[in-house]
Amino acid sequence: MCLRFAFLVITRVTTWLRLSRREEAWQTAEILILRHQLSVLQRRQPLRPHLTWADRALLAALLSVIPKARRQGLRLLVTPDTILRWHRDVVRRRWAARSRRGRTGRPATHRNVKALVLRLARENPEWGYRRIHGELAGLGVKVAASTVWEILKASGIDPAPLRRTGPTWERFLRSQAEVILACDFFTVDLLDGTQAYVLTVIEHATRRIRILGVTLHPTGGWTTQQARNLLMDLGDQAHWVKFMIRDRGSNFTAAFDAVLADAGIRTCCATCRRPE
Repeated sequence: MCLRFAFLVITRVTTWLRLSRREEAWQTAEILILRHQLSVLQRRQPLRPHLTWADRALLAALLSVIPKARRQGLRLLVTPDTILRWHRDVVRRRWAARSRRGRTGRPATHRNVKALVLRLARENPEWGYRRIHGELAGLGVKVAASTVWEILKASGIDPAPLRRTGPTWERFLRSQAEVILACDFFTVDLLDGTQAYVLTVIEHATRRIRILGVTLHPTGGWTTQQARNLLMDLGDQAHWVKFMIRDRGSNFTAAFDAVLADAGIRTCCATCRRPE
């Protein structure tokens, strides 16, 4: 099946090069779609035309080149909605295959590391999870501070004993919901198989979601500019925002925090389970 798809791609690319003198690339793609549909109709088939996996993949790839306004006027064997359904099926199979590999998610922490974390916590009750993380780093044990926090929390040990009288992370979120925003990236799959990154912000009190921007290559500079755009969108409402929750992603740089700090917004790291 993959060999047939490779053969179709090679033949259609050759035809594309022959038609490359045309001014618009989408016109060439439209001609290739019509030619391939004609070859499908010329096959010896008992009833209606049968499209193989290679046929569907090639038509979906060529259709992504054609503008949306032009797609409705094409003479296709299937509707554009059917091709979008093919694309969703491809994305679903790809993520299903990745989940079966068993390589997704954070790898499990070794039992010896857990035992060492709990031993340090019990023998040194005044140490917090960051002190324990530092001691482990000195011993050459590579483990994240958030992992140490989770090990202690799961075992019923306070990760930060010096803050026992202070509010917990859950109480902080509930009491300050009116002045909290949270931002994060999520990915979407495009028709051509690439992934786009979407930066969103949610208001904790109203659950309103703001789409700040979409990009194929997120960088620290791009994320910082989206923070400026957010402050411009908030306008006079920016004065009531006090906290912005984010993760420790490399795209959230010090410049991102500085832009928010200039507006009086304090940055909190969600992986710490407490405001910084």
